[in-house]
Amino acid sequence: MEPKDHLEFAGPDEIRIKGHRIGLEHVVNLYQGGYTAEQIAEELPGLPREKIGAAIGYYLTNKAAVDAYLARLADLEERQIREESLTEPPAVVQRLRALKAQRQHVGR
Repeated sequence: MEPKDHLEFAGPDEIRIKGHRIGLEHVVNLYQGGYTAEQIAEELPGLPREKIGAAIGYYLTNKAAVDAYLARLADLEERQIREESLTEPPAVVQRLRALKAQRQHVGR
């Protein structure tokens, strides 16, 4: 079986391990972090080692394309975080603003 037989290409920015909700990026990021296939299996216990090996094999065979894919995902995530921070402040900021407003109201 080819590595691609274990992967599902749902779009240019979505490559999943077939039969799982785990993305190729999860396996590759661990691998790039120095994890062995056995260690990745411990981190992702529902993922068979055969599929982990296939994902690593796909990465090693298509390194430039996968690195570009990972860069697009990182950019997309960064953009989403930036947009969320502009539209709705984090919960901690909301709580601090509410406390400040409450104190100002009590101080009147």
